[in-house]
Order: sequence, then structure tokens, then C-alpha cells
Amino acid sequence: MTQTSPHEDDQEQASKDRNFVTALARGLELLRAFGAGEEYLGNADLSSRTGIPRPTVSRLTYTLTLLGYLQRNPDIEKYRLGAGVLALGYRYLANMGIRDLARPHLQRLADATDCNVSLGTADRTSMMYLETCHGSGPLIMRLEVGSRLPIATSAIGRAWLCGIPEKRRKQVMLELKEIHKGDWARIEAGIEKSLAEFREYGFCLSEGDWQPEVSAVALPLVLEGGAEVMALNCGGSSLRLTRDKLIESLGPKLKGIAMDIVGILEPRSFR
Repeated sequence: MTQTSPHEDDQEQASKDRNFVTALARGLELLRAFGAGEEYLGNADLSSRTGIPRPTVSRLTYTLTLLGYLQRNPDIEKYRLGAGVLALGYRYLANMGIRDLARPHLQRLADATDCNVSLGTADRTSMMYLETCHGSGPLIMRLEVGSRLPIATSAIGRAWLCGIPEKRRKQVMLELKEIHKGDWARIEAGIEKSLAEFREYGFCLSEGDWQPEVSAVALPLVLEGGAEVMALNCGGSSLRLTRDKLIESLGPKLKGIAMDIVGILEPRSFR
């Protein structure tokens, strides 16, 4: 069966509409070429699937990699979708109502614990808050929607690492190692500790790891069978959030909230 290639459609459209940006359309077409269950594609694969000439594909993949929309594996010289694409998808999910659906559950836990309870997603090497709710008691820091925390040292970032597939986690760890360099041994040990805590408790802890005066629990929010991974955290002053309270009270309560949210979201389609 003969099909019109996407780049030929682009050229035809461009000839009709001078406002049509062919380079942008081609870049988006490359991102759409990644199908379900396919992790890595090379320039030849992308050229074959999209009909875009290989030299053009090479320039586009180079640019998309620099911008964070693709990740390149130098060992096999192929690409996978990067965090930038996921971040755009999560923002779309937020616009579709996930914030509204999660907010009452987050606020209920915030009121019950006098803590800051948040839903976040990964964007490159940071976690970005999509929603956050505050209790009425005193908090060390009242972070708002759009706030960013480092993946490597925050509870919510380490929880996200716990929720993503191992292969992807290893790639993210390599990126974090490059960023943190001299401090990597300490940071890596903290991440491994969080992975062990997640295996034991179903959530991970942060006792002054991100900020000395802040303690928190966090866990991944895994949706659509792992196709989407976000994270939840619950934190406050380390003066009142002892390790026992984190493990025996806050962690189990956060797990309950996560189950409530997943129970609402899973029947819905966000695609």
C-alpha cells in the first residue's frame, strides 16, 4: 500500500500556507514516530518512518536532543523520547483536570497533618509541582505550583526515580552524575537508600536531605501501567516530623491518598 510521506504532506501544506513552519512540523513528526513499546530509534529508522531525508533527520535529532526532547544513547547511536516530551504530556494532563481531581485528596492530607502535600512531575533534572496544598499549621516553606525541586536530593524526586523502569533510571542516574560530579558519591548513596526504603515501606524518606530543616515522605504515582509516572510528597518541619512519625503515620497516609487518586484517574483516558 502506497502512502504519502509526512514530509511530502508538509511541503504541500507549506506551499499553500506561508505561515506553516515545515521545520517545526518535521521535528514533531519525529517525536510521533516513537510507537508504544519501542524505546530506541536511530536516524535511519526515523527517516524511514517519516519520509524525511536522513541528513535533515540528523539535524533535527541533534536539536531535539539539545532541547531535552530526545535522549541519545551513544553506545547504540539511537534515540529515545526525553523528559521534555514527558513534561509537555504532564502539562497536558494537568490541563485535562488531574490537578482538580487530585486537589481535594491532597488538601485532606494537608489538613490532617499540617504539612505541605504536593503532586509533581519530572522535567529534565528537576521535579515540578503541578499541585500543592498546605495545612493550617506552621511550615518551614510554602512552595507553590510551578516550584522546582532537584530530583537527586528531594524526596519527591527520589520517589519518581523509584517509580520509573530500571533501564530509564540508570540513564537518569548517569545524567545526574554528570551534573553533581564531586558530590555524586554522597548523592548516589542517598538515592540507593531511598530505593531500599521504597522496597521496604512503599515510600521513601527525606530527613534533611534537601533542606536541613525539612523532612518528608514521598512515593511514585504510577498511571496507565507505568506509561505515566508522577510523584506525591508530604513534608514539613523536621523538628516535629520524627523518623517514627514519617514511617508510622505520614507514609501510610500518603499511600492511602495515592490509592484514592489512582482509583479515580485510571478509568479515565488522558491520551
